[in-house]
Amino acid sequence: MSSNSFRDYLLPADAPRILAAHNVDVATYGARMLATEKARDLQAQWQASLDETFRGITTDGRVRDGLFALADEGFAVDEAVAVARALLLTLEPSQHQRVCQPIDAPQWRAWYNPEIPFNDYGVRLEATSPATRDAFLGLLRACTSEQGFRKVSRLMDANHFLGELYDLNNIMNRWSFHFMLFGEPSADRPWGWSIYGHHVAFCCFIVGRQLTIAPTFMGVEPNVIDRGDDSDATLFSDEERCGLALMQALTPRQQKRATIFQQMEDPAMPPERFNFADQRHLGGAFQDNRMIPYEGICAAEFSPAQRKMLMATIACFLDFLPDAPRQRRLACIEQHLEETWWCWIGGCGDDDVFYYRIQSPVVMLEFDHHSGMWLTNEQPARFHIHTITRIPNGNDYGKALLAQTRK
Repeated sequence: MSSNSFRDYLLPADAPRILAAHNVDVATYGARMLATEKARDLQAQWQASLDETFRGITTDGRVRDGLFALADEGFAVDEAVAVARALLLTLEPSQHQRVCQPIDAPQWRAWYNPEIPFNDYGVRLEATSPATRDAFLGLLRACTSEQGFRKVSRLMDANHFLGELYDLNNIMNRWSFHFMLFGEPSADRPWGWSIYGHHVAFCCFIVGRQLTIAPTFMGVEPNVIDRGDDSDATLFSDEERCGLALMQALTPRQQKRATIFQQMEDPAMPPERFNFADQRHLGGAFQDNRMIPYEGICAAEFSPAQRKMLMATIACFLDFLPDAPRQRRLACIEQHLEETWWCWIGGCGDDDVFYYRIQSPVVMLEFDHHSGMWLTNEQPARFHIHTITRIPNGNDYGKALLAQTRK
């Protein structure tokens, strides 16, 4: 690429995508975008996946049992319950009906990440009162670390910033996300909540003092907010830096084994390995039951220093968890380090773009540099980033734990 500045790749004002979104409400924009054959086909594929019975991501279609157990992990559940109940009191009756879902509702799995409204579940926060929005931020704060609260809040603001670039805050703003609450907030019974929309999907399951947050989708285009004030930020620099540092720390032989494709859009990729929506991601929206074999090199072959760097990279992805649940989650992942695989696509020079995945029986993490959607770069660039966190073998959405509460 000739430039590393996203501003050199802004869409022209007469771009069809901008014209389709300008001065219309989100429903009208959605109808226009979903009228295309490409979007209709994607929506049909996603609906078919949603209609499947949930199993979870596996390597071979067989769920490995005994990996997840109910436990006291130190989550401050009373605070979360209090703010969730307060949030419900701010809703109008019609909103309350749309927000509140059964604990095992299929809408858990209905999240998507484009700005196009592929469904209308829950309520969009932009349609709620300031009191509801403030209460949502309280719920987010109660269920995340300070770093996690800051990250999700900045991603919501990054969506607003992208809207500002094109005068499209009618479609992309800091509140243009669906919100739902599952079950009834309780200190001892299972419940949870989710938000999803453009570049943010965050699914939180709670049972007692145990918190599970997965799946998550967090992305940004561009990766910087540069209004010239105290909102300025660069996003996902830690995940980018730690992943590249680990790859560069491998020996040449290890790098060769880890690299599954040399190019980001490699002619050697089979058709199912790349698509326009997820690009290189395998664990994106509506991929809850996907079979994803291990690829690359196993961490069992890493040196102690390399293993330490791997765990540091994992910690970057999971920094949204509160301290006590995060330590328990990292300890669980470390117990399976001998079964953890690392794979890479692209180059590993200081300025290269790349994809990587970390996968074990209890975690799957993906990082990808994307080509442009709202920018014109036809090749992947560092200013468009997507990240995904998953819990394989049936515990996305806390479903493995929910099943245990019913025994």
